[in-house]
Amino acid sequence: MDKQRYERGWEKLMEIDGEGGQRVIESLKEIAPDLGSYVVEFAFGDIYSRGGLDLKSRQLITIASLLTQGGCEPQLTVHLNAALNVGLTPAEIVEGIMHCVPYTGFPRVLNAVLTAKAVFQERGVTGPGAASRE
Repeated sequence: MDKQRYERGWEKLMEIDGEGGQRVIESLKEIAPDLGSYVVEFAFGDIYSRGGLDLKSRQLITIASLLTQGGCEPQLTVHLNAALNVGLTPAEIVEGIMHCVPYTGFPRVLNAVLTAKAVFQERGVTGPGAASRE
């Protein structure tokens, strides 16, 4: 393990995901601790720590990538929480998800919107609702 990469990644993970990220890494310790290290070192120590994009942009891209794959609702939940943590509003998140409809299709976008709805409800934040249509 590269201690500097891990420490840089852990700091970035805590900045973005906080307790949710910590729970993910903890959940891997008994079954696949190396996978947890890879997530911290590579995804957060190398990729999320790069310059060029702010954390809001990175989270919108991550959300779009996960919803496009489909079947990633647990990971989508983590990153929807992260998006709120880094300052994206529910309206921005939903707009980003809706932007994927022509490229991904309704079923995956509907799954993502319903996942976002559950995250918003859990966090006690208000979704954009009908007011977002302009």
